[in-house]
Amino acid sequence: MRINHLGTLILALLIVPAAQASEELAKKYNCLACHQTDKKLVGPSYQEVAAKYKGQADASALLAKKIKEGGVGVWGQIPMPPNPTVPDADLNALVAWILGMAK
Repeated sequence: MRINHLGTLILALLIVPAAQASEELAKKYNCLACHQTDKKLVGPSYQEVAAKYKGQADASALLAKKIKEGGVGVWGQIPMPPNPTVPDADLNALVAWILGMAK
C-alpha cells in the first residue's frame, strides 16, 4: 500500500498529538518522577518496559493493572506506588504510548 504525501501528513497529525498528549498524561499523573522514555531513573525506562512486554498478547492488561495497583519485584525491590485514580481512558492512552516505544 502506498501512502501519498497528504496521507503521510494526516497520519503525522494524528500520531504526533497522541504522543504529546500521552506524555502530558505521564506528567499529569507524576509518572515522569520515576520513569523516563529512554533511561532508567527510579524505575525502568518506558523503552525497557515496552521491550519486556513486546509481543505479549496480554501486555496492555498487565501494564494497566500495574499502573492501577502498583507493585514490587518485577524490576527490583523499589516499589511502584498504586495510581488508582487514573481514569480508564487516560490509563489506556498511557499504556498504548508506553507499549508503542518498543523497538
